[in-house]
Amino acid sequence: MKFQTAALVKRLNREKYLQIMAIFGVLWMLIFNYLPMYGLLVAFKRNFRVTQNLFSKEFLTSAWAPYCGFGHFIAFLRDPEFPNILLNTLGISIFGLIFCFPLPIIFALLLNELPSTRYKKFVQTISYLPHFLSWVIMGGILTTWLSDTGFFNEMLIKLGIIKEGSSYLAYPRYFWSIVIISNLWKELGWSAIIYLAAIAGIDQEIYEAAELDGVGRFRKMWSITVPCIMGTITILFILAIGGLLNSNFEQILVLWNPLNAPRSTVIDIYTYNVAMRSMRFSYASAIGFFKSVVAIILLISANKMTKKINNFSLF
Repeated sequence: MKFQTAALVKRLNREKYLQIMAIFGVLWMLIFNYLPMYGLLVAFKRNFRVTQNLFSKEFLTSAWAPYCGFGHFIAFLRDPEFPNILLNTLGISIFGLIFCFPLPIIFALLLNELPSTRYKKFVQTISYLPHFLSWVIMGGILTTWLSDTGFFNEMLIKLGIIKEGSSYLAYPRYFWSIVIISNLWKELGWSAIIYLAAIAGIDQEIYEAAELDGVGRFRKMWSITVPCIMGTITILFILAIGGLLNSNFEQILVLWNPLNAPRSTVIDIYTYNVAMRSMRFSYASAIGFFKSVVAIILLISANKMTKKINNFSLF
C-alpha cells in the first residue's frame, strides 16, 4: 500500500502541469454540470415560481408535489397528450436513427475512395457547409421552399408531377419526412468528419498488404476500413440511442405550426410550451428529469448490448 501511494505521488509530481490543467476541467464540470443538479428539487415541488430563490428558506419549506413529490411525473404519464407526444418523439428519433446514422458512414467510406484529393476536399467542403447555418436560417429557407409558390412546388409543377402547389408544412403527414430529410441535408457532411478522421488513422500497410493479395477496393472497404472504424461507429451509436428522447428542438421549433402540431409536438416542444407559456416550471422540470432518467437507462442498455455483440463499449 505504501509502495502504491509513493508511486502515485511520484506520478502526480511528474505530471503536475498536466494535473493542473485537468483541475480546471474538473472545476468547470463541477460548477456547470453537477452543482446545477440541485435545481432538480424544483421537479418535486408543488409549484415553483421564477421569483423564488432556490437557496431560500421559502423554497426549501415550500409544499412538495402530491404522491410524495412524484405528482408531476404521474400527471405527465396520465396526460391525454402523452401517447401522441411519445409517438412523435420516438417516431422522429427512430426513423432519424435508421436513415441519418448509417448514411454519414457510407458517405465517409465513399468519399475516402475518391482518387483525386482536390475533388475529395471540394466535395467534403460543400457537404458540411450547411452545418454552419443556424436552424433559424434553415427554417426560413425550408418554409419558403415548401410554401404554395415555393421552389419545391414550382419544380414539381414544371416536371409535370403535380398540377398545383400546396404548403407541405401545413400537413402533419409530411412533417416527419421534412424533419429527417432536412436534418440529413444539414448534418450529413459534418457527421462524416469523425468517420473520415477514424479512417485516416488506419495503418496504410494493411491496405498495401491487401493489394498484394489482389483484394479489390470494395473488399478492402468492407474487410479493412469498416472493422477498423467499428469502435467509433459503436460509440456514436450508443450515444445516439441514449438521445432517442432528445429531438432536435431548434429544428422542430422553427418548423412547428398549429396545423402540423399533431405530428410535430414532441417532448421538447411540449416542455417548452408548459414552461414558457403556462409557467408550470415544476411540471416542466419533472418532464426534463424524466427524459434524463430514460436516457441513462437507454445508454446503459445500448452499451451492454454492443459489448455483447461486437465487444465494443463506451464504458
